[in-house]
Amino acid sequence: MGDGLEQTVAFWLAAGAATFAVGMSKGGLPMMAMLGVPILSVFIPPAAAAGLLLPMYILADVYAIWLFRHEFSVRNVSILVPASALGIVAAFLLVSRVPVEATKLVVALIGLGYLGTALHKRLAGDVRSRPADVPRGLFWGAMTGFTSYISHAGGPPFQAYTLPQKMPKMAFAGTAAVTFACVNWMKLPPYILAGQVTWESLRQIAVLAPVALIGAWAGYRVTKWLPERLFFTLVNIALGALCLKLLAEVAQAWWPAG
Repeated sequence: MGDGLEQTVAFWLAAGAATFAVGMSKGGLPMMAMLGVPILSVFIPPAAAAGLLLPMYILADVYAIWLFRHEFSVRNVSILVPASALGIVAAFLLVSRVPVEATKLVVALIGLGYLGTALHKRLAGDVRSRPADVPRGLFWGAMTGFTSYISHAGGPPFQAYTLPQKMPKMAFAGTAAVTFACVNWMKLPPYILAGQVTWESLRQIAVLAPVALIGAWAGYRVTKWLPERLFFTLVNIALGALCLKLLAEVAQAWWPAG
């Protein structure tokens, strides 16, 4: 009995921490997004953890859109959202044929490739920004929707497209908030069909909803407080950490210990 109670308390503490991290990521700190599923995966399977958190993402998305309603790039959103929809449709049709690990590997290589290119340009003194052009936006937007649907890792393709534009930090955070809000809403119906979002998970979400909203508010306040240079340094560090985490998951799946 005691062990069961301890496990229940531990689960809810972990769920609260994961939900708060999700909320903070929606408030403008994408470096927090990678914490949600790993925290919950200690207690439940990763797919179930992703399904539990998706409605939390959506709830926090609604609040984030309100927070950033005056601080996002309309042009980027108008390019990325339709492209992401195409990527989600492709992922839905191909999900049974595309190994999750292969997708994670591609995402990790995209992120590390961007970081390598950015470092090379910095060392060469190239500080020019790239505009939000349609051809690149359609490609990276489709990759964002595809990888977000299959492996919940749409951040690296999104950042590979938006970071070179050198937007102000609040515009960057707002563009991410609005874009991924649309992506998550589009992912919800197939997740329900796949059984990853259930009535039980929705009941749990009702309890955790205030934590997600508080996290989003806290993330927004921290984003506004962080100096511009430090904010983007943390974004790049988080991108690198996520890519290394994905590579570790691929290695563990393809070359298990023993």
